[in-house]
Amino acid sequence: MSLSAQPAAADGPTGAAYRRGPFRVGERVQLTDERGRMNTITLADGGAFHTHKGFLNHAEIIGRPDGSVVTNTAGHQYQALRPLLSDFVLSMPRGAAVVYPKDAGQIVTMADIFPGARVVEAGVGSGALSISLLRAVGDGGYLHSFERRQEFADIARGNVETIFGGPHPAWRISLGDFQDEVVAAEEPGSVDRVVLDMLAPWECLEAVATVLAPGGVWINYVATATQLSRTAEAIRADGRFTEPDAWESMVRGWHLEGLAVRPEHRMVGHTGFLLTTRRLAEGVAPLVRKKRNKAEFSEEDLNAWTPESVGERTVSDRRLRRVARDARAGSQEA
Repeated sequence: MSLSAQPAAADGPTGAAYRRGPFRVGERVQLTDERGRMNTITLADGGAFHTHKGFLNHAEIIGRPDGSVVTNTAGHQYQALRPLLSDFVLSMPRGAAVVYPKDAGQIVTMADIFPGARVVEAGVGSGALSISLLRAVGDGGYLHSFERRQEFADIARGNVETIFGGPHPAWRISLGDFQDEVVAAEEPGSVDRVVLDMLAPWECLEAVATVLAPGGVWINYVATATQLSRTAEAIRADGRFTEPDAWESMVRGWHLEGLAVRPEHRMVGHTGFLLTTRRLAEGVAPLVRKKRNKAEFSEEDLNAWTPESVGERTVSDRRLRRVARDARAGSQEA
């Protein structure tokens, strides 16, 4: 980021100053035209945003307040705003699929990522989830991210430093396999939360049980039902965690125009499953969940579930034979 992009005061939490004040050189700006089409640009001295409908000098934006409306050389107007985190995540450089904002929000909330928490994560990818975790733990927290590939680590580091305006004091990133590296880097029982976005989280069960504090939350983000099932069964079989909970979330936008209020035709459907469990105290066995006994039905119950009882119209055998004849006749005519 250019030095001229530095805010006048760097007081407050890391990155907060970059979300306030007038637009500066080096900042990313989201431009929205009259038809709702969006483009994200990075402001530069002498720069310009060109389209087939004229161009807009960056100088027209630099120094203006967030939320301004600017006009290009052909008279077309643009609404200029700083991108939200959700906008940044979906448009930032990526080397791997990102954790969607809807899932990142669920992870932060359902795993109870609190300010000052000590968190470890694996499967950094492009850094989308790391940004949300860093915002949640704050400068006084701790996030140790593990990534197997150097290229992904470099992409994640670049994206994190872009949105925070530089390195985050709470973040550490290491290369290597999570199950090997985390037990060497973290003291047993010293981690409050574990977040795994990886292919086979069940392989990390021993490492998670070692570093996670009693009562700590382990949350997994997996793509398929088979991964979900295998992770849940491994947790149950281990005996050091609570009964796992699993869910997925879907987001559907709404079209709002006068009285034409209806669901959008497109939605963000399945992106992944989330599974959470908590570490039990050392030496404590999990509760054996009581299962409902196999249902037993009386003769009266069975008689209640007849077609007549549930309101179905009965069809006589005579009518059925006639319909069958009509069907055969229709097939012969065809």
